[in-house]
Amino acid sequence: MPIPRFIQIHTLHTYPAALLNRDDAGLAKRLPLGNAVRTRISSQCLKRHWRVTEDQFSLSKLDVPMAIRSRGTLELISKRIQDEGISESLAQAAAEALRDAGLLDKGGKDKKGEDALKTGQAVLLGKPEIDYLVKRCVDLASAETDVKTLKTAIAQALKDEKKNIEALKHGSGLESALFGRMVTSDVLASREAAVYVAHAFTVHQAQVENDYFTVVDDLLQDAGELGSAGIFDTELASGLYYGYVVIDVPQLIQNLEGIDFKDCFAPDTPAERRALAGRVVQHLLHLIATVSPGAKRGSTAPFDWAKFVLVEAGDWQPRSLAGAFHNALPLDDKSGNSIRLRTVERLSQEIAAMDAAYGAPLSRRFLALDPVTVPGAERLNLGQLADWAKEIIEQGAC
Repeated sequence: MPIPRFIQIHTLHTYPAALLNRDDAGLAKRLPLGNAVRTRISSQCLKRHWRVTEDQFSLSKLDVPMAIRSRGTLELISKRIQDEGISESLAQAAAEALRDAGLLDKGGKDKKGEDALKTGQAVLLGKPEIDYLVKRCVDLASAETDVKTLKTAIAQALKDEKKNIEALKHGSGLESALFGRMVTSDVLASREAAVYVAHAFTVHQAQVENDYFTVVDDLLQDAGELGSAGIFDTELASGLYYGYVVIDVPQLIQNLEGIDFKDCFAPDTPAERRALAGRVVQHLLHLIATVSPGAKRGSTAPFDWAKFVLVEAGDWQPRSLAGAFHNALPLDDKSGNSIRLRTVERLSQEIAAMDAAYGAPLSRRFLALDPVTVPGAERLNLGQLADWAKEIIEQGAC
């Protein structure tokens, strides 16, 4: 039986009259593809919402330390050092020493106070990494009461810290284990992403409109006058979006458990070492299917559960099914079938053609609201689908 080297997740979500993801001009993001321009949702937007959602399948419920992405991490470290009884001047010096030693990208180095601790860009640090650095700085600051001497001591200590930080269990946080981390620091380690997320896009041409609205001034109304507090407009889009996610299972296991890549599915590697990765994928499937992104939530309520989810597992290199929509689906056609049914039909045709051309031995399961079939796939509900993905990872076979 093949191993679940890669797990591929294909989804269809419907969002009417929503501004899911804006560009720098405040307009719905777009994507030119084939014979039509589509609206899209960026992968960064999708990952952000999956990462921070709080529900029964939140990533935070997995008992794995999370991470903090911020330009103000050094400022946070300084305040936590002070909370341990270290003076403000020594705490500030310790954080500056971390900055100067190349722990994070330098920000406002020429400024004074807290602004000097802002990094040039938001950096992702795991909470165990932050805890470790705070403890080391507190220990050194307790022994060195001179600012200059403390900075020298921290700089010297950091030269030997990289291996210790790398050895921290889940040190860089669950987010880094999933989505990777690129750092230029001599102390922190970069992390290869285990989850690859494509930009979601509409399977049909973009459907957008300009929403013109006013804000009523209550006091003017009470005074019997006509008028408003402002006139505004924004862009809204509607569509059926195809989403695609790939999970590199050995990379995920390696990031979570520290197991060498080639040993993740080795016969002598116990299933327990893959159990956490299985639970992570189980949670991710629930999040991908049910968590909606969206700006202007208060005025558009852009919430949807997936209308279709296809999960494929196997040891072949992944391949998207986006090619099924290179030619945009017409919004209406002579068949009389809904666009959802026609979309799944396109996907099924693409799968059948791929199978015939390559013969890829993929295991498939799917969820659908409509009476559809998928080549070589069994229909399940969401709980069963997520459990199946979890179980094949633990078993090491699909």
